[in-house]
Amino acid sequence: MSRGGRSCPGDALEGLAWFRRGLYACLWRRPDSLFELADAVLGAPGPVASLPYLSLEPAFRRGHGMVYQGLAEGGIDEEALRDLLVAARPRDWPLVFAIDASTYPRPGAETSPDREFHHHSCAGSHGENAVAAGWAFQWLSQLSFAHDSWTAPQDQARVGSGDDPTRQAALQVMAHSERLRAAGETGIPLYVLDAGYDEAALTWDLRRRLDGVQVLVRIRNDRVLYRDPPPRAPGAPGANRIHGPRLACKDPATWGAPDQELRLDEEKYGQVTVQSWGGLHPELTRKGRFAGLARPPLVRCHLIRVTVTRLPDGRKVPGPLWLWWAGPGTPDLDLIWRAYLHRFDIEHTYRLAKHTLGWDKAALRHPAQLARWTWLIIAAITQLRLARPIAEDHKQRWERRRSQGKLSPGRVRRDFTRLAALAGTPARAPKPSKAGPGRPRGRRSPPAERHDVMKKAA
Repeated sequence: MSRGGRSCPGDALEGLAWFRRGLYACLWRRPDSLFELADAVLGAPGPVASLPYLSLEPAFRRGHGMVYQGLAEGGIDEEALRDLLVAARPRDWPLVFAIDASTYPRPGAETSPDREFHHHSCAGSHGENAVAAGWAFQWLSQLSFAHDSWTAPQDQARVGSGDDPTRQAALQVMAHSERLRAAGETGIPLYVLDAGYDEAALTWDLRRRLDGVQVLVRIRNDRVLYRDPPPRAPGAPGANRIHGPRLACKDPATWGAPDQELRLDEEKYGQVTVQSWGGLHPELTRKGRFAGLARPPLVRCHLIRVTVTRLPDGRKVPGPLWLWWAGPGTPDLDLIWRAYLHRFDIEHTYRLAKHTLGWDKAALRHPAQLARWTWLIIAAITQLRLARPIAEDHKQRWERRRSQGKLSPGRVRRDFTRLAALAGTPARAPKPSKAGPGRPRGRRSPPAERHDVMKKAA
């Protein structure tokens, strides 16, 4: 159960109808326009090219002006929608969640405020240093260990100029874990993050919650951590030592025997070896996150090393994977290596949102409008997942037939118009109206304010 006693029904069609009613209840201003806009995204026959074309879809029964009016003036109860997404989470998936940010590029939008330069992979970039001016949104999605591209997004937040992505991730973890507990979840969730997040700062921000959450962050393979120093001899002069023997990821002579070790044979990855060393901490300074402290804290972790002997499709085997784990007790090594492996599934979700559902094709001016649009895209992905068990396969001639319940998000979308008709819509029909008076004669709008692109300091 979730807050307010809401829970997703077991029947797939009933669950879809239940979610659609709950989504409509979360829209408190311009609800009909926003709801039908999400249905238009799901009912479009191909990739969404821009917002005006969505007004041509049969699911959107209003004029094209209501598309922009709904996003500009609409209201969404974000806290209630987060509760709804947690209540609709897949209960048979592991309690593993990925947090990652994606860039919404707006390079030429000089009238859009609060843009920053962000890393952005695009066609023709040919490298990791491509940047684009725009906004960054950080999604939290539940991961499945199945061999498919499905995830279950349950939260999103914009990382604005001057915001710290690591601190934002910590706030999302704390809020989401509270929602899981309020929904009756008794397990300890694991949150997986890629490199780029400050693992020590994240663990420090969650220090009062680490009895109920786990965090897993990839770190560089040249990191150096320290063990606790040996006990000080009685009467020895000098101050107490803070750092003991070092453990350098690149120097096997400093590793010592691992506290835990797991070896198993996998069909796709060959011999998998997972090793863990506990009681380690980095050497921190009183800068950045720890600038206001009297002395740098000791942030402890388990250091985990993962190696495989082969990769699917004959790709070259990379070097060892080093991970930072923090949480209660000792890490579950079998869960950890699989969780990080499936962290990349969130990239498939971003690709679905952008290339198929048109998340980055909206060309909106203000970030608040884009935040509403992002919530509608997340709600659309959730409806596709709920409709998956009952969707029929409308395959193309060159595609292989798949059994019911095994369809990809794109193939579920081909049948969503039929399923939406069966589930029903809570949106009200538009009222008859006539064209408005338009702009008064002789009135001219002043030019919109221009905004510079922010550059975030390192």
